[in-house]
Amino acid sequence: MNRRYRKTIIAGNWKMNKTLTETKAFAEELKPMLGKPKWCDVVLCVPAVNLQAAIRLFKDSRVSIGAETCHYESSGAYTGEIAPEMLKDLGVKYVIIGHSERRQYYNETDVTVNKKVKAALEAGLRPIVCVGESLEQRDMGVTLEFITYQVKCALAGVGADKMRHVVFAYEPIWAIGTGRTATAEQAAEVCETIRTVIRKLYGARVARTVTIQYGGSMNPKNAAELLSQPDIDGGLIGGASLKPEQFVEIVNAANQD
Repeated sequence: MNRRYRKTIIAGNWKMNKTLTETKAFAEELKPMLGKPKWCDVVLCVPAVNLQAAIRLFKDSRVSIGAETCHYESSGAYTGEIAPEMLKDLGVKYVIIGHSERRQYYNETDVTVNKKVKAALEAGLRPIVCVGESLEQRDMGVTLEFITYQVKCALAGVGADKMRHVVFAYEPIWAIGTGRTATAEQAAEVCETIRTVIRKLYGARVARTVTIQYGGSMNPKNAAELLSQPDIDGGLIGGASLKPEQFVEIVNAANQD
């Protein structure tokens, strides 16, 4: 982490978990445990049906609420989709874009990810842009080239003035939901590559302000080591974000002096 230049952000991705009732119970348990984090921002990205309630439940706390996806159009005949402007009007602050599960199960491409990034920024949301390689790509030795390609595609047409609102999350596909985690060195290498790509596109001043998270099965046991890497500025947390005590442990790891 480098707090001198950029925010540390711990964000939970609930995926398709928790009913409204469970969301209320989670908030009641988490808030007194969390307190007021000194050094890091805390975000919970929850299912769309829980967004409005989560915003209300956490309004008196330091927790921002994010969505798990959005469409790239502001309105239209897109049954079941949610426009960025709709999220913004609710009070949503962040939106996850390009998660590997969205790419795998819902045919999201680098082109649609780019469209969503630009639409989210235009609406005033902060996109958390996910990039990551498969196990096959890592074994082939093309991880850094693939990540470079994904970052460039995601940022195509995005102006330098918007970059302070963009967050990247490195999520190796082989480490999501598997219990496997990239070593701190592996994660640091890729996060450094992401920052290098941004620096080549926008210059050093912009690159050093962009928050880059690690998101492959970060948990209370490995959080401190991962967060000690200079280019890892937080985490996008899956399973551990569903358990208040584990989530707070990760926030505390990011909140050390």
